[in-house]
Amino acid sequence: MSLTPYLIAATNRARGSQRHPRMLFSVPVMLHRLVPGGVRFTHGISLDISEGGLGALVEGGLRAGETVSLEFDLPDCYVKTVALVRHTSSARSGFEFIELTPGERQRIASLVGNA
Repeated sequence: MSLTPYLIAATNRARGSQRHPRMLFSVPVMLHRLVPGGVRFTHGISLDISEGGLGALVEGGLRAGETVSLEFDLPDCYVKTVALVRHTSSARSGFEFIELTPGERQRIASLVGNA
């Protein structure tokens, strides 16, 4: 089932620590992480996206530095990739993509308006 993302705005925000412009982007996110005893599946919702990563609301005691698998829909493709948890709080978590394909990276760049 393909979900059409709800694009809240196409405005880029510049923050000193970010290398890529971001845009507000809200779609369901599935997160898989290794925990003692197996794999834990967590659902969340994305907040913003860039070529370098994704901000999201997710539950479940993430730790900065943890490696996770993320799954989400772009307007024209489904993305399943590996990401690093860069920061996390009760309000949001930030993920850095570490295994996007060149095609996925280009789709995100086009979506954000950098292509």
